[in-house]
Amino acid sequence: MVTHIVVWKYRTDVRPADREEHQTQLRSLRNIVPGIESLTVGFDFLRAPNSYDIGLSARFADRSVLDAYTIHPEHVKVVEFGRRIVETMAKVDFED
Repeated sequence: MVTHIVVWKYRTDVRPADREEHQTQLRSLRNIVPGIESLTVGFDFLRAPNSYDIGLSARFADRSVLDAYTIHPEHVKVVEFGRRIVETMAKVDFED
């Protein structure tokens, strides 16, 4: 199994509607390629100074599924939308 975790911090000028749209787009990625075991998305509720605004956690059957997900056109569209509204992003991928 492969775990993929991504977090985003939005620019301060990003409208709530765009934040919601980003979440909707991220959630739509659940079934774009076979082998996605789980994909969850949520807004941070603690809002600590060092918190990110939203996070995604996904599990893939193996690295080939992560690779297919990464280049899938629907994923690429969501990545491009995110780049327009985020200040910073961090991610980690690991085998478990």
